[in-house]
Amino acid sequence: QVRLVESGGGLVQAGDSLRLACISSGPVDNMGWFRQVPGQGREIVAAINSRGTVTFYPTSVEGRFTISRDNAENALYLQMDNLKPEDTAVYYCAAGTRAEIWNVPDLYPYWGQGTQVTVSS
Repeated sequence: QVRLVESGGGLVQAGDSLRLACISSGPVDNMGWFRQVPGQGREIVAAINSRGTVTFYPTSVEGRFTISRDNAENALYLQMDNLKPEDTAVYYCAAGTRAEIWNVPDLYPYWGQGTQVTVSS
């Protein structure tokens, strides 16, 4: 069973940066970051393949967020720059079982507990 633990969330002002981290209990394949606000489903924020060579971002965060991973440390990161109030959500990391990118939350079997990111205007 894979365990994922996120950290790095917090309260910041618009324009600030945050770096989220997700540590896995062991090696994993493809990974992603998702976010969720109350009353809505989980939204893809970024995804990365198992080798860390291919990434995906939705237009809402492209150019502001950067996903990366360190497979030697079983770690996944999300650098978030120029944060906006609409980025406020609980952020989750997810791990899959294939090499390629997945951007659909239902495909991921493993999830962390989430970390709150709040951006004030």
